[in-house]
Amino acid sequence: MRRLRRTGRTVGVIAVDPSSQRSGGALLGDRIRVRTSARDDGVFFRSMAARDRLGGLAEGARAAATILETVFDVVLVETVGVGQSEGEVSNLVDTLVYVAQPGAGDLLQFMKAGILELPDVFAVNKSDMGPSAARTASELEAGVGLGERAGDGWSPPVVAISARDGAGLEGLDEALAAHRAHLVEGGRLAARRRAGRDAYVIEALLLRYGSHGLEAIGGEGAVAQRLSAEPDASGFGLAAALAREIEEALAKPASASAGSAGSSASSGSSRPGAA
Repeated sequence: MRRLRRTGRTVGVIAVDPSSQRSGGALLGDRIRVRTSARDDGVFFRSMAARDRLGGLAEGARAAATILETVFDVVLVETVGVGQSEGEVSNLVDTLVYVAQPGAGDLLQFMKAGILELPDVFAVNKSDMGPSAARTASELEAGVGLGERAGDGWSPPVVAISARDGAGLEGLDEALAAHRAHLVEGGRLAARRRAGRDAYVIEALLLRYGSHGLEAIGGEGAVAQRLSAEPDASGFGLAAALAREIEEALAKPASASAGSAGSSASSGSSRPGAA
């Protein structure tokens, strides 16, 4: 945070925290951790509670990120965690950084957790702890080539850093800049954002209407074709328009033959003693 501010860039932060079992609100652990930026006008911090939502993000995280990116130079999103059920953030951010702690696990544990396939950069924090941090970095480096990657030619670097003394942060800056350049090259950044938008729209529709709702307008394949035909449209606008179409389709009366059968059955059953 301080390094970004020293370069003159403004920063918006979305910190998704675990939820209180009593109030349902965010526990605010992330905000407490960065209280040094509380008086900085160039930093905006928003805590969000994950509540019972899977995926690692809060329900309003995408909307918040969309607003913040229009105002701030850099938007950081911290999730509840990362693993096989917390990968939603990969459809939201341009660069996904996984921050590991020394002793966080060995290669097999990283593979089982499903965290080798999604991140674009791996950072091992607390590198000042020495051998345990070096061992975690080695395990991640060994596992990078084993995950099923996107196939875009990017090999995630593993960077050892220390938030306490600032060691390795220059290397992290270089890794982030290199990934940004890789995305810009050949239009990968626009393609990644479109893929994230499409994933959001389909997930939002499935969450509200289920597979039956999508089938009412042709199914997931038809929705995907609609989305690809409008590459520059807002995901929120597309989701709203498709939601209206689903509701209209679901509200239509049954077919004439089904209606006739229903009327016949109804009139028959209304006669007392009818067999």
